[in-house]
Amino acid sequence: MAVGLFDGAKRSFVGPADARVEIPIIDKRVGQVIAITGGSVQLMDMETYEVFEVPLPQEEEIRKRLEPSIEVEYWRSMGKSKVVRVRGTPTKA
Repeated sequence: MAVGLFDGAKRSFVGPADARVEIPIIDKRVGQVIAITGGSVQLMDMETYEVFEVPLPQEEEIRKRLEPSIEVEYWRSMGKSKVVRVRGTPTKA
């Protein structure tokens, strides 16, 4: 039994005991929210300063805490990205 990283769907695998199962590599990174537009969040990676968009998180707890200038942890795997948690409070200028 496995749970999908991006869709949360449960998946079963039935096979022989010596069968190989592919496991994705997850790159855990920190980013800063630049803007929230429609169904996506614009992030800037705090290490590379790359700006990109990820889908708005489905979790209501994360979604209500998102606002510009707040830091978040996001995961990259299999060519997709996902915001998984809010790291702190927004910085006041």
